[in-house]
Amino acid sequence: MTADRSDRVAGALLGVHAGDALGATVEFDSWEYIRFRYPDGVREITGGGVFEWPPGHATDDTDLTRAVALAYLDPGEDVVLAAARLMLSWYEGDWPGRVPGRPPVDVGGATEDGLRAFARTGDPDGSGAGPGRAGNGSLMRCIPTALAVRDRERRIRESVRISAVTHSDVRCTVACAAYNEIVAVLVDGGSAADAVAAGTAAAQELGERSVVDAIALGERLDLAELARTGVTGLPDDGNGYVLDSLALAVAAVLDFRDLSDVLIDIVALGNDSDTNAAIAGGLLGARDGASSIPDAWLSVLQFRTEFTGLAAEFARR
Repeated sequence: MTADRSDRVAGALLGVHAGDALGATVEFDSWEYIRFRYPDGVREITGGGVFEWPPGHATDDTDLTRAVALAYLDPGEDVVLAAARLMLSWYEGDWPGRVPGRPPVDVGGATEDGLRAFARTGDPDGSGAGPGRAGNGSLMRCIPTALAVRDRERRIRESVRISAVTHSDVRCTVACAAYNEIVAVLVDGGSAADAVAAGTAAAQELGERSVVDAIALGERLDLAELARTGVTGLPDDGNGYVLDSLALAVAAVLDFRDLSDVLIDIVALGNDSDTNAAIAGGLLGARDGASSIPDAWLSVLQFRTEFTGLAAEFARR
């Protein structure tokens, strides 16, 4: 089945959600444990994991993607300020499926520091955790910018600024910009190779060699082999470093196999399995469309209906 643009936009959002939910079952587990417990890989969305998630429930990856997406529906004078306010609402407990006022059970360190700073100052451009804090917590939520913004210059600018609300290290801001350029090409029907080239071009223009190198590493990775051996060759072994997650996502979108097979292999690597799979799932969904995501996965996703509606609005625009 060939996806149309609206299906690919929906696939991008739902791919993040599905990858997140699939990987949550084994978040922080090792490759060895997953190999022993799931010899054929984690193939169904069953929930559980260290935070005892209900099946298909959003973790912070999907929740914060939702926050950014909602900001684009009602951006006010500054979509970055709107996104920061919605992320803060999530952090402070004003969120679906949460007892009002109860904080999230899982929040990354840079995300927490950035949102606390924003709560104090109200300045989304000065709240980031700063250099040296290069986790994947902004890359996991950045995809709505690629879906909502058609102008390339604006898309890159807003990708950088929304990352910097919490993750202002240049590796994070440029990774988000590069990733969103990949997504933009994919949802417009471009090939995976052309999309990755667009991501590389954005990183080069922004002058961040480490992001260029991470994309190049992703072009060389064989995910099936990584899942078979557990040897990733990644700087932080896929354990939360933004450039590890970017490299895995690039490898995923260049993999010729079905979305489900690729995500099962990403999850099999362990460590930050939910976030790695969410980031890769966004690219795979943008490539293949929501119609490529197994019905059994879609049926349990907490925000399936809302994300489908958000995608329709972005596609209409």
